[in-house]
Amino acid sequence: MSTSFRAIGVIDYKDWLNPKEFSYEPQELRDNDVEVKIEACGICGSDIHAACGDFGEPYAPIAVGHEIVGKVTARGPNARFQIGDRVGVGAQCDACNSCKRCRNGNQNNCKHQVYTYGAIYKETGKPAQGGYASHVRVNSQFAFKIPESMDSNDVAPLLCGGITAFRPMLTYGVKKGTKVGINGIGGIGHMAILFAKALGAEVTAISRNDKKKELAVSLGADHYIATDEENFATKYEDSLDLLVNTASSFSETAVDSVLNLLAPYGQMIFITAPPMTDTLTLSPFQMLLNNISVGGSLIGSPKDIEYMLEVAAKNNIKPMIETIDISEANVKTAWERMVKGDVKFRFVLTGYDKYFGN
Repeated sequence: MSTSFRAIGVIDYKDWLNPKEFSYEPQELRDNDVEVKIEACGICGSDIHAACGDFGEPYAPIAVGHEIVGKVTARGPNARFQIGDRVGVGAQCDACNSCKRCRNGNQNNCKHQVYTYGAIYKETGKPAQGGYASHVRVNSQFAFKIPESMDSNDVAPLLCGGITAFRPMLTYGVKKGTKVGINGIGGIGHMAILFAKALGAEVTAISRNDKKKELAVSLGADHYIATDEENFATKYEDSLDLLVNTASSFSETAVDSVLNLLAPYGQMIFITAPPMTDTLTLSPFQMLLNNISVGGSLIGSPKDIEYMLEVAAKNNIKPMIETIDISEANVKTAWERMVKGDVKFRFVLTGYDKYFGN
């Protein structure tokens, strides 16, 4: 069992695009915890927001990364995995398990939860550090057995981006024939298409122009709407039951026009976290006259994630990824390329043994 973990992260938020290696003393291994030696970690858009300070500056140094896959190397006596098990860890690593939300199976909405990075363990005052590191320790309730048929690099982006795309479909109850629109065909949006099709939905991909039409069709989309088409909001009105909005900024989205695509009693659920200064403006009468609703969705509960992995394995769902070996220089390169939108569609950090050692 390790007493010090190595990590790569932000030392100075003003110089966030120059990540550096650091070491830290991890949270103690509690009775229900597992220690995971990391072999792959997806780079999520939230990593960029956290690294550059969009979500505040909770502490430094900070290692981001919450799409983690690795093997259990140590366990508490009550942990639900054995040493050697391959597991995944997403954006949450702990919850109080005593509040009403936890008791009702909504641990992802626990007001006392601990995020995999950017949070403090109240018992010890230690900061939680993420997956750009040699190891991670988490409550085993928030570690998930990876189906044998799934490659670690492919499954990594599902542990945050995938469940974030999948959860609104569970909320709505998507089934065969449900008309689902995916607004934004990027890192999360392309996974949303794959999951909607796996659940039997009739899928409409929505983007600003026709540039991603061929890609969306190759992913399984049945229809495509370009929002730069004249009168698109009228031409395609009442065509959707559920609209999953993956756009990273509301200020750059024609929300009122896109809402016009919903049939009566339809829902728009947004799933990405924009900068904290961003706001969402809605017209009450548009919602009233059409009986539509708008809401947000954050990751998923342990039960949701386990079901998502089951669906992904059964349907051979594989995100579009580009692998890059972890190092200070390569993390910098990946972050710079993500800021420019130069990746289709998710980076996955690999080569952990080569950098951190066996």
